[in-house]
Amino acid sequence: MPGSVRTRRALRADLLDFTADPGLGAPDERALRFRPDHWLLIEADGRIAGTLPGAQAPGPDWPREDHSGRLLMPGFIDTHVHSAQLDVIASFGTELLDWLERYTFPAEARHADAAHARLQAEAFVDALLAHGTTAAVVFPTVHIESVDAVFGAARSRGMRLIAGKVLMDRHAPANLRDDVAGAEAECEALIMRWHGVDRLAYAVTPRFAATSTPEQLCMAGTLLHRHRGVYLQTHVAENRAEVAWIAELFPKARSYLDVYDGFNLLNERAVLAHGIWLDAEDRRRLADTGAQIAHSPSSNLFLGSGLFDWRAMQEAGVRVSIASDVGGGTGLSMPRTLADAYKVQALRGEKLNAFKALHAATRGAAEALGLEREIGSLEPGRLADVAIWDWGHGAVAVHRDRLARDLHERLFAWMMLADERALVTTLVAGCTRYKRRDDDSGAQPPGAAGAPVSSNKETSHEHDTQPRAAP
Repeated sequence: MPGSVRTRRALRADLLDFTADPGLGAPDERALRFRPDHWLLIEADGRIAGTLPGAQAPGPDWPREDHSGRLLMPGFIDTHVHSAQLDVIASFGTELLDWLERYTFPAEARHADAAHARLQAEAFVDALLAHGTTAAVVFPTVHIESVDAVFGAARSRGMRLIAGKVLMDRHAPANLRDDVAGAEAECEALIMRWHGVDRLAYAVTPRFAATSTPEQLCMAGTLLHRHRGVYLQTHVAENRAEVAWIAELFPKARSYLDVYDGFNLLNERAVLAHGIWLDAEDRRRLADTGAQIAHSPSSNLFLGSGLFDWRAMQEAGVRVSIASDVGGGTGLSMPRTLADAYKVQALRGEKLNAFKALHAATRGAAEALGLEREIGSLEPGRLADVAIWDWGHGAVAVHRDRLARDLHERLFAWMMLADERALVTTLVAGCTRYKRRDDDSGAQPPGAAGAPVSSNKETSHEHDTQPRAAP
């Protein structure tokens, strides 16, 4: 952005990322790259230059920040999250369809007001960063104001964000419905305004098959193929009552997934949330098209939707990433979400190892989105979207960390016990976007917040990320 000054940075910490998919089953360190006590070198353009052992200090032209004894990882990538649903987290007592009517639709209707949408979008992206999430695939609302707001908020912070106007022309309140022609025109305008600007990308976004007519789903497919670089995001097979309803609405379709396939909505840029109630033929089709499932374990547990079969997906060759979902879930914390993923798999008789879980929320998600050359690892040339964490925060976590016998045990304990309180700082393209108040790492980078960004609006937003073309 004009008028900004960027500098090099050297961060000292325990560096962790992945070189490959660790797989389900017994922990396998061959896919993991752990470099305890190393410097991560970040060039002034926000890209990773390389690493050095901790004892080999970088030269005087590298301003240093010492986070020795802390964990530095790529920022988390949340592949399915609703920006408009912060107001309905932890809403009591319903399953999916009732929950939409009682809580979610009223909250989303308020986003017709541009001022409200802007305030909510600012709070949402700041909350992501304050949880160590640096990139996300986002559902705003049906309102164009909501989409503009979330893209604008992400752009001002230099974030990688994928989002799009929600499509709903039936089975929703009148103030949340659109129509085919109007929705198409709005989507075209939003694609022209935002897709490929800096680190932003557009996603064609039918909410789910029940809330779009066949005509609107056909239009969504047309948009997807007219603009080859855009993504597709929607929900699939989350809840048994929902699946039964889709079968009634689309009696000629073989399955819920087949509805989307019939409208040419499945490809390597399709992100389908949940995917619990799918069969072997569905999984084969997902693998053939390259579409991914955004597994949302906290939401699935909270709404009682079901237990995701990760093993079957992996054996079919389907890509699986991790998502908080937010409104249907219980928060934006990816460590908590990963802990819930472990519990879901345990109920299925599967033990999800920490390597696989963390890979799915970093490099695995980047690969599923086609962004592995930009984010998801600590490779030289990648943008420095990273987060620094305490290995243990609080007496119990610190005690447990000291007793860990190997790296997997340590990471697993961290995954089960960590939350946003363990987050020290979040960087996006090398710029500090969140900094915990008690951080004592030494050098204070230009423009650093000195506090969670959501609590210090005047000093926390460094408008200095250089424009970069999105795919």
